[in-house]
Amino acid sequence: MRLSTRSKLLLRLAVVVGLAFIYIPLIVIAIYAFNSSTLLEWPPPGLTTAWFPKAVEDSSVRDAFLTSMKVGLVATTIALVILPIALPGIVTGVALSDTFTQVLGVSLSLLTVIIGHATFCIVVVYNNVIARLRRSAPSIDEASADLGADPWQTFRYVTLPAMRTALVAGALLAFALSFDEIIVTLFTIGAGQETLPIWIFNNLFRPNQVPIVNAVAVIVVLLSILPVYLAHRLTREEEGVAGARAGGPSIAEATATP
Repeated sequence: MRLSTRSKLLLRLAVVVGLAFIYIPLIVIAIYAFNSSTLLEWPPPGLTTAWFPKAVEDSSVRDAFLTSMKVGLVATTIALVILPIALPGIVTGVALSDTFTQVLGVSLSLLTVIIGHATFCIVVVYNNVIARLRRSAPSIDEASADLGADPWQTFRYVTLPAMRTALVAGALLAFALSFDEIIVTLFTIGAGQETLPIWIFNNLFRPNQVPIVNAVAVIVVLLSILPVYLAHRLTREEEGVAGARAGGPSIAEATATP
């Protein structure tokens, strides 16, 4: 389909507006993280890096960071081996909170947060793997069976290698989502516990903490970008390898066991 010049201009304008809507607030937060004043003034009266060391030295920030890491890693691990479920975050949070406290009589804790995060991490991993498997030729699995491989051998030597990078990429994306998730966490976290996003939320309206909150927010953005970037690179590299192997190895080579 060929677009007219006017349509191209409108499409480009829409893209620019969309990107500006997403990135301008992040740029503003990044600038405020270097604000020399404890007040939110625009433009900042001066720039400083003093708030970043203070954020690192703050024990509550470190504890919240470690909690986010624990939740993200365990939730991602669970997401790699469980079937998917897709629900809006607030619905998931309310449903899990009521189930834990009212039905099961379980106190909210780090474990309930992990379970809550796993429910949406699973969807990310599952969709990534399914997309990869749909690009794989089903005839290879059939050829593996014809050559005498049992279902476990076919999975281990054919199916798993085909979806290995998709699993890693999905895990990275799931971890990034879990690391900065706040809605489900609010409904499932126990008293006295904080993930890094919860710490930001709790300290956002405390005037003396605003500069440190801005510094922590920038750190969270940077930490979230890294796994997303790595997942993107893995996916692109896998697509490149798949394209280069369009001719493909022989079926015997693809299904041969060591």
